[in-house]
Amino acid sequence: MEFDAVLIPPRRERMVAEGLWHDRTINDDLDACLAACPDKVALTALRVEEGETRRFTYREMARMADRIAVGLARLGVGRGDVVACQLPNWWQFTLTCLACARIGAVMNPLMHIFRERELSFMLKHGEAKVAIVPKRFRGFDFEAMMADLKPQLPDLLQVVVVGGDGPGSFEALLSGPPWEEAADAQRILTASRPSPDDVMQLIYTSGTTGEPKGVMHSANTTMANIIPYAERLRLGSEDVVLMASPMAHQTGFMYGLMMPIMLKASVVLQDLWDPQRAVALIQTERVTFTMASTPFLSDLTRAVAESGQAVPTLRTFLCAGAPIPGALVEQARGALGTKIVSAWGMTENGAVTLIELDDDDERAFNTDGRPLRGVEIKVVDADGKRLPPGESGELMLRSCSNFGGYLKRAHLNGTDAEGWFDTGDMARIDERGYLRITGRSKDVIIRGGENVPVVEIEALLYRHPAVQMAAIVAYPDERLGERACAVVVPRPGQSIDLPSIVEFLKAQKVALQYIPERLVVRDAMPSTPSGKIQKFKLREALRGEAA
Repeated sequence: MEFDAVLIPPRRERMVAEGLWHDRTINDDLDACLAACPDKVALTALRVEEGETRRFTYREMARMADRIAVGLARLGVGRGDVVACQLPNWWQFTLTCLACARIGAVMNPLMHIFRERELSFMLKHGEAKVAIVPKRFRGFDFEAMMADLKPQLPDLLQVVVVGGDGPGSFEALLSGPPWEEAADAQRILTASRPSPDDVMQLIYTSGTTGEPKGVMHSANTTMANIIPYAERLRLGSEDVVLMASPMAHQTGFMYGLMMPIMLKASVVLQDLWDPQRAVALIQTERVTFTMASTPFLSDLTRAVAESGQAVPTLRTFLCAGAPIPGALVEQARGALGTKIVSAWGMTENGAVTLIELDDDDERAFNTDGRPLRGVEIKVVDADGKRLPPGESGELMLRSCSNFGGYLKRAHLNGTDAEGWFDTGDMARIDERGYLRITGRSKDVIIRGGENVPVVEIEALLYRHPAVQMAAIVAYPDERLGERACAVVVPRPGQSIDLPSIVEFLKAQKVALQYIPERLVVRDAMPSTPSGKIQKFKLREALRGEAA
């Protein structure tokens, strides 16, 4: 595969000179762990449904990575070839990624919820040579799905099935035979190691606005994010990370797979979210840090409050993906005794802004944090002019962790000659440099010439006692151009209507022109694998109802 990561070469000299690119790969970090702490437990992987736990020391992890790497080479995988991995948070995911790094292959993480429609596009677009899937997970037969898909994918040489039967299984092809002891193993493991600027990850955007794009990252772009991220959070070798967010999403990949190895720390993987099991894991494994979206924080807080089982080792919970309701921060602080950190980021950059550990708690629900080292942000108007603090406009960022570009779609890279990337988000920056996302640029509702502050109204709706999820989207209006519709998922056993929404928002002193004039109640929201609400689908549904 030829990768067109055109955004990497122009900034290499400056990034290295400023100490923001570190010119090392995950191979270097794994080798360092093997030298410094070979017998430390590196990885603990829990399969919730099976009740199965597998542990690896750094020595065992490096050996298995070498084994799988030689096995992949036996399947015809070489430097620059794409290995698609559609696995839950199982140890095979982590070890496959490390194996790809050993031979210069490119890891393509795919969410386990993807089905034929998404996979047929991604596997063909990414020219995957090998695809690794579970035999079954959550009652779905992945092996059968891939058997149906494979004839449509001319580049796909082999489907490998974790837990499969026979010669096509992960166990038979990759993790079982002692490939690392073969006569040619060392040559395979050393001949094609990637450089820090080679593409090492191909990951598809979640698709909040439509067709996904293939984001290309190198070791330099990912590590340029992870290092200042860990510094901001004061994470080190003694930490234990719990990762229940999918590793096929950037959250799990960067901070649950790469970061623990870079820190010589330990990670605990949970493949199915079960808050009671998470509490038990935190206690038994002495977890100190986790990162997940708001529902995970809410569930964990409730589980601890209801069970009375404390989690005193959990120092920090980084919550990203959506604004955190202030009430939840207060509840979580009380129940967990944990610092709640808000953050904002993108697949194209990783985490961009985080609050500080010493910030007041209100910063976690009033802001999305301030930029990490190596990141610049600005808010501009429609003409590209920088706006003063407090004014909302289009968010641009220039970052050492900015991606290498979109595979085969360089015209969509959205990065100008000075390195500023158009995020597609609307935001404001306060006088202290803290960011607040106010919506997607396509989410802006202009009602009679007045911009509706979508994110602020959504945050208020989350305070309503009957609201579990909420989104504000536009619907067309002849006179005003657009009006606002509230789409709401009620809490179990609760009901809600438009008059109660209006009265609630009036009580919050919301301007009348900002109050939604329509309400749609749903059982669930369309969302991306990372939990972001797909507003384009809500808008399409509203248009369909109006037609």
